[in-house]
Amino acid sequence: MSEIRRKFDQEFREGAVRIVRDTGKPIAQVARDLGVNAGTLGNWVAKDRAEREGTQGLSTGDIAELKRLRAEVAELRMERDVLKRSVVLWVLSRSRDNTHNAEHRIMPRTARNRLRGKGSVSTHSA
Repeated sequence: MSEIRRKFDQEFREGAVRIVRDTGKPIAQVARDLGVNAGTLGNWVAKDRAEREGTQGLSTGDIAELKRLRAEVAELRMERDVLKRSVVLWVLSRSRDNTHNAEHRIMPRTARNRLRGKGSVSTHSA
């Protein structure tokens, strides 16, 4: 037959974890004293420890700022990835169309040089 699953309210859980934390008694002993499975109490203690270590030393303002900065970093990474993809597409389209060589195909070298100021006429004044 299956066992009936007991439910413990939040206040009882916090009290049990506090007993383990404050007294330093082993989890198994506290679990026996309270009539709780040692594995269950161990899970509660581990969860409490993780919550305490995750924000230890940080004020509520620091936690809020950390959350905001992480969201901003995620957004910036997405924007960076979009820009990378657009540059790749732009480069591929230019190489496919060969538009980067259009100036060389349209004008002969001497005409290009004159337009750039490299012709025989000097632009310097004496």
